[in-house]
Amino acid sequence: MTGGAGYIGSHACKALRIAGYTPVTVDNLSTGWQDAVKFGPLEQVDLLDLGRLNQVFETYQPCAVMHFAAFSQVGESVLDPAKYWRNNVVGSLNLFQTCVAFGCHNVIFSSTCATYGDHDNVVLTEDSEQKPVNAYGASKRAVEEILHQLSGSSSLQYVIFRYFNVAGADPDSEVGEFHDPETHLIPLILGAINGERDAITIFGTDYDTPDGTCIRDYVHVCDLVDAHISGLKWLENGGSNRVFNLGTGNGFSVREVVENSGLITNRKVPVIEGPRRAGDCTKLVSGSELARAELGWEPRRSTLDHMITDAWRWHRADGYQK
Repeated sequence: MTGGAGYIGSHACKALRIAGYTPVTVDNLSTGWQDAVKFGPLEQVDLLDLGRLNQVFETYQPCAVMHFAAFSQVGESVLDPAKYWRNNVVGSLNLFQTCVAFGCHNVIFSSTCATYGDHDNVVLTEDSEQKPVNAYGASKRAVEEILHQLSGSSSLQYVIFRYFNVAGADPDSEVGEFHDPETHLIPLILGAINGERDAITIFGTDYDTPDGTCIRDYVHVCDLVDAHISGLKWLENGGSNRVFNLGTGNGFSVREVVENSGLITNRKVPVIEGPRRAGDCTKLVSGSELARAELGWEPRRSTLDHMITDAWRWHRADGYQK
């Protein structure tokens, strides 16, 4: 499990432990949190360190790899693309070569809808054209291609998940979302509600949507990691290489998320209305029919009520800041 000290990876570790696996977290803790590693051992390793990777595989002899570790700030990737190509691509290549060398054949890869680039106001499917517009999306697309080519020349098998907007937290508040700096909408709103920032800014109120604000597809982090467990079992049962989008097909506008956050927390949300940001699409949602059909996946907690309630419970517990 690379990136097991991060937001999604820590939730995946809990789900794996519940499913009867022992998740071994490989994380350099550059953006993750040691306190998030609660469900199995931690090996503090950078994926660029091929020697240490070999030691970890030698020690644990993993049956599969879930690969979450990556730099993921879109703005940063535009300013420093080399950082993203080095970390996300070279690190992934090291990991996959180690998998092949040690006979670890099953790989679950955390990709992103950013590989699609700008497709405004359409429902994206796995067959939509991929034309990433920044180094983050391009690096993830490159890793997908590495997996495809390595699979053709070895016994490596993979499931690739392309995420949309991940939100929420573990309902038990054992792990949750805590980024530094924070860029995701719901924790930014909750921080403004809690007085940790002055206000939340709505970037653009004149889009061609019912309330004038952008629409995005949100999926609960627990639903997301459920798909990863199903993807692992798919490979263990002899399933072939697959790519799956993970979203709900239903979008929520920025204003809807803000208003529902106020209702659920019973707090006033301080809001500033600002101009549009360059590159923001009007509407971006995912078709996830393939994951439903082949994995039996259902995003049961991916409602605003569940996502905001779980995130608020985690936020009030102070997360890893305790």
